[in-house]
Amino acid sequence: MKPTADLRIVIRLHRLGKPEDTFFLNPDLVLAVESTPDTMLTLTTHNKVLVTETPEEVVTAIRDWRVSIIAAAARRAPRSGGAALALLRGGSGSHGGANPEEPAR
Repeated sequence: MKPTADLRIVIRLHRLGKPEDTFFLNPDLVLAVESTPDTMLTLTTHNKVLVTETPEEVVTAIRDWRVSIIAAAARRAPRSGGAALALLRGGSGSHGGANPEEPAR
């Protein structure tokens, strides 16, 4: 059973002892994945969850989820003339008493 990213919101996993029951987990909650020899997830809430997936499958599901988030953000990011960076001239503050509106002498 390969867990997969689901609608870029959660990953799909199965509790140990109940492989037919799917549960969904926000991957941002996963703090650690251990093999004890069963796969145990430690969450940021300090809860522990035993799952049927191997540590490698859990890591792959988390990685796939993160890739889907980055890909979605990249598709939505506005592009400005093809430039990766844009330089802006600051309008506040003073730099050595020079007025940024006047040409340098």
